[in-house]
Amino acid sequence: MPTAYRRAAVHRLPMRGPDDVGALQAAIAQGAIDPAGIVAILGKTEGNGCVNDFTRAFAVRSLETLLGQHLPAEAVRQIAMVMSGGTEGALSPHMIVFEARKDDAGTPRAHPTSLALGRARTPVLPSEHLGRLQQVEQVAAGVRAAMADAGIKDPVDVHYVQVKCPLLTMERIEAAEARGARTAVRDTLKSMGFSRGASALGVGVALDEIALSDISDADICADYARYSERAATSGGVELLDHEIMVAGMSADWTGPLGIDHAVMRDAIDIEPARAALARLGLTVAGQVPEAARGRIAAVLAKAEAAQSGKLRGRRHTMLDDSDISSTRHARAFVGGALAGLFGFTDLFVSGGAEHQGPDGGGPIAIIADRG
Repeated sequence: MPTAYRRAAVHRLPMRGPDDVGALQAAIAQGAIDPAGIVAILGKTEGNGCVNDFTRAFAVRSLETLLGQHLPAEAVRQIAMVMSGGTEGALSPHMIVFEARKDDAGTPRAHPTSLALGRARTPVLPSEHLGRLQQVEQVAAGVRAAMADAGIKDPVDVHYVQVKCPLLTMERIEAAEARGARTAVRDTLKSMGFSRGASALGVGVALDEIALSDISDADICADYARYSERAATSGGVELLDHEIMVAGMSADWTGPLGIDHAVMRDAIDIEPARAALARLGLTVAGQVPEAARGRIAAVLAKAEAAQSGKLRGRRHTMLDDSDISSTRHARAFVGGALAGLFGFTDLFVSGGAEHQGPDGGGPIAIIADRG
């Protein structure tokens, strides 16, 4: 038995723009959040979510500036700051701050296990390894390190893994070619999908959902029958390594917060999310009632346009639109479907679900106060 438990706290804060850290600043000033305890910050920013979405880097820099007033530079660097671009439709820009606190082991426990959080960063990924088995292996090692940080030993107890992964720019591609190396793709937008896909397969390997020996370079972003049910990966131009956060359940943590996950089989499959809510003690027949919404700390989901070009037998045009990336369509569509269930719009819905749940669907994780 540990001499002291850890207790997770999750804060969902509004953002008026990518550089708006006012709500976090106020929470720190009021003592509601201890900067030293911040494990990770996930944010939805209102950029396009594509290669040239610099709202992500803008948000990260703003957070680093604020937290640098309270923490040493290395402590700030250890915080996983995962910004997901794109708040299409009515998705609301916001950040989710994940905090770990100490709790006396003698404190009475209402639940045998509670929400547990861990983080890790990988070494810099050479551009020629992006979208290939080397990236799968590197992410798998990072996930295992984050599990150890959380004190989670059994992969079954992990319900959500967030990975922020790099992408290719023409400068990075040319640098690799100057070294005599060849990248998996030369299309910078496609590189986001390859990076997300390889990272997701790495999560699957770490959680024993997929055997590394069963994957080849040719399977990445090709064989979508191979996927993780608990991976959420997001590409960005603002980093060259991987930032990883693991969320699960552990007897070494205490507190009322719990996490559960489900898999949406397609973009309007909300019933698995309703079932996950019920497992967390929130049984609802329709939309979550207003009185119960305050118990939901965070909703984390992935969205993807089905490669078949159909949704429940009907044609969709998300893959045919030359003006708007399909990831933007999918975020708005899934965000609307989930908002109808949960009754609020500050949902962390990330587009691009390669190897994250079945084709056209995606994982969803819910963190809630169980009382």
